[in-house]
Amino acid sequence: MKAAKRPVSAKKIILPPIFMSTGSLMFFIPEFRVTPYECLEAVTVGLLFSILLIKTSSFEIRENEIYLKRSKAFVFILIGLLIVRIIAKFILSATIDVGQLSGMFWILAFGMIVPWRVAMYLQYKKFRERLVSEVPTKSAH
Repeated sequence: MKAAKRPVSAKKIILPPIFMSTGSLMFFIPEFRVTPYECLEAVTVGLLFSILLIKTSSFEIRENEIYLKRSKAFVFILIGLLIVRIIAKFILSATIDVGQLSGMFWILAFGMIVPWRVAMYLQYKKFRERLVSEVPTKSAH
């Protein structure tokens, strides 16, 4: 919601998943490693969650800048995703080790943020191209 108050840049869209990727270092520790099936489950759920974020994220052009358009549904979707994750963590913690479960939830979050940010970046590029084509160029007279 704070992001909607300042213009968006490609850097602001791309950097969060890059910073988050450092969390993958946890998989060097055996307690956090997951099976291929658990990884597939986590990525699938993350991709499904990302669809909601993609659908509620859009841009608009104001004052010759690109801004993230506020969506009332976005806040509710984030809260809903948090509730689903908490419930899933509570249920799954009875059958999956805490370390593995942490790894799965990191994969889920990464599997959610990467497609969402890629979709945002592609949409941003379209808006940037439109904005650049609308800006009048100075003619040399």
